[in-house]
Amino acid sequence: MPEESTSRDVPIPGGVKVKERQKWGVSPSHVFYHFGTSGVSVAAATAVTHPLDVLKVRLQMQLVGQRGPLTGMGRLFYEIGKNEGVGGLYLGLAPALTRSVLYGGLRLGLYEPSKYICALAFESTNILMKIASGAFSGALATALTNPVEVVKVRLQMNSEVRRGPYQELQKIVSEEGMRALWKGVGPAMARAGALTASQLTTYDESKRELMRWTSLREGFYLHLISSTIAGMVGTIVTAPMDMVKTRLMLQRESNEMRLYRSGFHCAYKVLITEGPQGLYKGGLTIFARLGPQTTITLVLCEKLREFAGLKAL
Repeated sequence: MPEESTSRDVPIPGGVKVKERQKWGVSPSHVFYHFGTSGVSVAAATAVTHPLDVLKVRLQMQLVGQRGPLTGMGRLFYEIGKNEGVGGLYLGLAPALTRSVLYGGLRLGLYEPSKYICALAFESTNILMKIASGAFSGALATALTNPVEVVKVRLQMNSEVRRGPYQELQKIVSEEGMRALWKGVGPAMARAGALTASQLTTYDESKRELMRWTSLREGFYLHLISSTIAGMVGTIVTAPMDMVKTRLMLQRESNEMRLYRSGFHCAYKVLITEGPQGLYKGGLTIFARLGPQTTITLVLCEKLREFAGLKAL
């Protein structure tokens, strides 16, 4: 976290005033609250929207390499409930929550320090600096937590074998090697960078413009409206990247081995074999999940920050 600082005019002989910069170090408890509120808010949102994440992964893996009619979200929900029970909608919940605390805490928590560094380096906090800060925060958080995401999507696709996260992790490492835990990390970093940049920049700018043009001030309604806008923008920007990331992470689970060589190759193959709409398979589910998740995350994070004595995002 950056240090809090202010400037004040200090007179010197001759009547000239200079700026004296005052700094206060940030305490460990401040850092803990900063990252902790982010992680807890993302985990709470994940717990609520996890069934939609399971549906999204299943929808994205339909008709791999083929064109044809797709099963809709409602039909798939019914089939999972009928064949696998309610538990089928919560496959991979443990690694999802673990990842949420780690990934969410880093993704949101690093945004403000990144903006601070940009302000020092470029003497600006304009929208481009916010986009760069969000992209860096999301990409770094995903690079560090990608193994947990791989375990999660593997569990979500495998309803027949009841393995825990640790057993699944061991299976992946023993059969595919350590590198398998970073499958899809490139598209995942691109997706997380784009998501964080679009979400937090849109949220930041929405709050600023709403306070400028309306009577809204820091509080629940401002946070609710701004986070809803951020969720819509984030879905549109990241749905194709999410599709590519899921396909790469589940490649070993597909019928054909090494169907995709890279993220770009995967996107190209999907476009050629499944059409442009193939990149948006599960798109409605992504929006149904990401919209509420963004809203819950940001509204709850703002409230937790208020309780912890931190300033608003």
